[in-house]
Amino acid sequence: MATKLIIIGFVLIVIAILSGIKTSSGARIISAKLGIPSGIIGVLILIYASYSSDLVNYNRQAEQVSIGNKLKIEGPVRNTQVISPIDKDSVDCRILTMGVYPEANENDIWVLIRPTDDLYYPQSDHTNTSYKRDGEWQVVTRFGGDLGEAYDLIVYEADSTSSMFFSKTIEAWKEKEDYPGLMLEEIPSGATEVDRIKVYTRKNCRGVF
Repeated sequence: MATKLIIIGFVLIVIAILSGIKTSSGARIISAKLGIPSGIIGVLILIYASYSSDLVNYNRQAEQVSIGNKLKIEGPVRNTQVISPIDKDSVDCRILTMGVYPEANENDIWVLIRPTDDLYYPQSDHTNTSYKRDGEWQVVTRFGGDLGEAYDLIVYEADSTSSMFFSKTIEAWKEKEDYPGLMLEEIPSGATEVDRIKVYTRKNCRGVF
């Protein structure tokens, strides 16, 4: 829908531009009476389309991501682990979970959260897997529970098959707008737990997403 509105907006602006062009005889290609309102409407449509697009909505969400306390790591990194938030931390509804990994590790890194319903929820942003570079990783993590609800935040290393399973699961949930969670036995064998901490929501996040 936003794409169609953008196209319409550009067409109207082009009409406005053409209304300002005169032929060699001095006549306008398009009447100014048509061109001026077309230009105004076109600009308004572009503004509306940009604010309703998925990209802008994602950026709005990204601006609200908070960063929790951070664990200090000294010496060479030998294991994949989370460094922010820290164990027993209180977190906002949407945070940036960050960690480190040995640079020789080529597996994908996934964060799953387990709230009090004992189900597992893979976390992702627009890239699905956690972003990895130069020994550091990060992923947007969302909490939807009550004030003070406890969550296990679990880090997994996943092979390509397991990573694809998590990606397709998230895609299916988004398509249906239903997030039923995974039972422990549904987590593929190619996903290995490498770190786990417990965090608590510092505000009521129910219904935020």
